[in-house]
Amino acid sequence: MSQTSKPVSYGGQAVIEGVMFGGKRVNVTAVRRKNGDITFLEVPRRDSSLVNKLRRVPLLRGIVSIIDASAKGTKHLNYSADAYAEDEMNPEERAAQQEKEDSKWSLSMIIGVAAIGILSFLFGKLVLTLVPVVVEDFLFGDLFTSQIGHNLAEGVIKLILLLAYLWGISQTPMIKRLFQYHGAEHKVISAYEAGVELTPENVQKFSRLHYRCGSSFIMLTVIIGVIVYSLFTYENIWERMGQRIILLPVVLGLSFEFLKLTNSLRDVPVLRYLGYPGLWLQLLTTKEPSNDQVEVSIASFQRMLSLEAALEKAPVEEMLNSPSLDPVKG
Repeated sequence: MSQTSKPVSYGGQAVIEGVMFGGKRVNVTAVRRKNGDITFLEVPRRDSSLVNKLRRVPLLRGIVSIIDASAKGTKHLNYSADAYAEDEMNPEERAAQQEKEDSKWSLSMIIGVAAIGILSFLFGKLVLTLVPVVVEDFLFGDLFTSQIGHNLAEGVIKLILLLAYLWGISQTPMIKRLFQYHGAEHKVISAYEAGVELTPENVQKFSRLHYRCGSSFIMLTVIIGVIVYSLFTYENIWERMGQRIILLPVVLGLSFEFLKLTNSLRDVPVLRYLGYPGLWLQLLTTKEPSNDQVEVSIASFQRMLSLEAALEKAPVEEMLNSPSLDPVKG
């Protein structure tokens, strides 16, 4: 697939036995079923005008994008989990499950899934932000005279906890496969951006690491957090924890902007090394995929591209009423 102009910067995420890719107008998940088939969830994007405006505001656009990705990504992850569970059922259980699925996706259910995704992200981020503060204060409360020293120690503890968590979950078979699909997602995006034909053989030639990745973003929040927190003083641990919570949106916004910067500089000698800490973290969050997994990633990406092209030509209302694109079930 030859690209005559600069390709759009697409993104995605790994799900259970599959990959989700997001376009400007639609998000698509492809999942490998137990019988070898590939099934799809296709969800059109319906961003409000306010959200679209906020996406153009530096710092704010990062927070909006993160919350939006958490909300929408949860639905796709649930779809893959349901597909995996269905494959493990006997025929009677599968028939009963199908009856539930027929009435499952009410508006309240969709809103609930989105809320769970957002709350899960916020809870996880708060835990990773506050626990290192408590641990550092317990271990090194009287060791450093400078608050910068305490902030550096806090950052190191946060990084150790993050690496230990990622390493631990990567030892389970399911998460290992999830990380393989993560690698497949990166390879497909890199192959597309390089303008090569998307075949498993071509895609496998590319690295499983990518500058524009959520793993890199997580690493940046640790590094930038140390810098931002060092600009403020505190009197006790409670004030310190309060600062961390208040400054969390600032850290997230700055980290997103720096991620965009490192991606734009990845082909510039010397400056490309700015993105290396994030790439190093991806050594844990990605694994080399098999050709079968790459095939699923390619199917998801190509389906997303075809729907994007169709949505450009047809009115949105017409596409939403089309049997090929169900905004609820896929």
